[in-house]
Amino acid sequence: MDTLNAQIGASPAKTHKRAGWRTFLLWVLPVAFLLYFFYQPLAAIFKLVFSPGFKAGWQLFTPAAVARIFFFTFYQAALSTLLTLLVGLPAAYVFAKFDFPGRKGLNLLSLIPFILPTVVVASAFNTLMGPRGWINLGMMALFKLSDPPLKLLNSLPAVLLAHVFYNSSIVIRMVGSALGRLNPRLTEAARSLGASNRQAIKEITFPLLKPTVIGAALLVFLFDFTSFGVIMMLGGPRYATIEVEIYTQTMQRLNLPVAGLLTLIQLVFTLLLTFLYNRIKHPKYGKAAVSSEAQNLKKPRGFREKALIWVVAVVIVLLIAMPLLSLVSRSVFTLDAARGERGAVSTGFSLRYYQELFINRTGSLFYIPPIEAIRNSVSYSLATVLISTVIGVITSYALANPSMLSRHLEPFIMLPLGASAITLGLGYLIVFNRPPWNNPSFSLLIPIAHSLVALPLVIRVLLPAIRGIPSNLRQAASVLGANRVQVFLQVDLPILLRALLASVVFAFTISLGEFGAASFLASPLKPTIPVAIFRFISQPGALNYGQALAMSTILMLTCAAGTVLIGRIRLPGEELY
Repeated sequence: MDTLNAQIGASPAKTHKRAGWRTFLLWVLPVAFLLYFFYQPLAAIFKLVFSPGFKAGWQLFTPAAVARIFFFTFYQAALSTLLTLLVGLPAAYVFAKFDFPGRKGLNLLSLIPFILPTVVVASAFNTLMGPRGWINLGMMALFKLSDPPLKLLNSLPAVLLAHVFYNSSIVIRMVGSALGRLNPRLTEAARSLGASNRQAIKEITFPLLKPTVIGAALLVFLFDFTSFGVIMMLGGPRYATIEVEIYTQTMQRLNLPVAGLLTLIQLVFTLLLTFLYNRIKHPKYGKAAVSSEAQNLKKPRGFREKALIWVVAVVIVLLIAMPLLSLVSRSVFTLDAARGERGAVSTGFSLRYYQELFINRTGSLFYIPPIEAIRNSVSYSLATVLISTVIGVITSYALANPSMLSRHLEPFIMLPLGASAITLGLGYLIVFNRPPWNNPSFSLLIPIAHSLVALPLVIRVLLPAIRGIPSNLRQAASVLGANRVQVFLQVDLPILLRALLASVVFAFTISLGEFGAASFLASPLKPTIPVAIFRFISQPGALNYGQALAMSTILMLTCAAGTVLIGRIRLPGEELY
């Protein structure tokens, strides 16, 4: 009763003032974290671009070279986006409109690539169409060839194919979800008024889907524009994008001013894309146009509908299943060069590549067994989970409190979504290349950089759940004498549990597979899994290649398991479908 009387007796002005102070205090840690670990490195990059050494950098790198790299980056991103839409839009239509055997499994398969790290995608395509991939090995054995006949690696088609593989799930998920919720009675009404199917799609369906399609295209373009691992491993030096050139100028040529300029150009462009995406991604239609997705599904009728389903199914299997199966199978098969007959190969099932992960074959103090890279990545990922979850929960609660401060700080908090990991890596090298940040035994910069990459996603998962907590439950707990900590533990936490666990899994898998920042910050003695995969697959020898594939397979299975876990997390009393 004392608590109730105190609440009743409190004036609205005092209550509002206390709420304002609580919101202000919630913002202190997130703002300080971003100022120190995100905006300070960005400012250092800007300062570097206009430093006295900048002119000296131009002696090795001309403005024409910058323009050429930018336009190629734009060109390959635009072409990749177009091809992704050509694959993703028909698949989205099939999954949104038709109910057929194997639909759920095929839909799940189509969504797997997006959660995979880029090094895994590159490794998968390497095992399928690389010089030591299944296609070349089969053709060499069939036609008795001594050299691989298919030379797709280090080419633009390989990059485009990997980008379509990687990003088609974005189009399928976004457009398919929006299309599946559209009320079919709208097009039925148009047909009853004399419109043909083509007119109904042009006048009704497409205008309603247009914001979603544009938003999906912008998001795909953003990912293709900032692609690093795929370009690095499948494109080669001839097809360098801005991200790859930043890495080359920094790590190989030590030309930091030019690397800073490229980073500035990329950052401005990606922030523009992020701004456009945030402005147009939400469809502008009301509840009358929305219905249950399950109600829109129908059995395919006629030859055209069945043929479309078969074509989409075959494309998804060939594009997605084959590279993944190729990666797994190639990691458990040892292949030896021919003995006797020219061009032949001998294969056999073996777990040798996985066993070699635990062995220091060279016996050198400077050689790191692959299992050490796995341990490093796990430790970095656990630290990332801790940092991103704590900052993400506090930030989400601050954003959930409607205030002028929250409205102004939300873009400030979400800005890292438009910055690439390469940008963070370069900024950290400039600002934090000193003790204790560059400690070779455990670099705090790696989980911090990974936390900045994961933080926007963690907030997007937690914020809707926090806003959905009924305020009357908190008020009832306060009336019964619970303090703020008890309200959080007894009311908020049970409701937030699933979203919290999902954000933890997201942060863990993002850190586990992040390659861009780790390629700058990881010590040679403390590499992460993606860095180790890149090192091993770049070295000659079947054993190095096999160990890279074994690590890629482990990383792929871990990320896939995390995605399945997110979908199956349920609270007590919830039904599992």
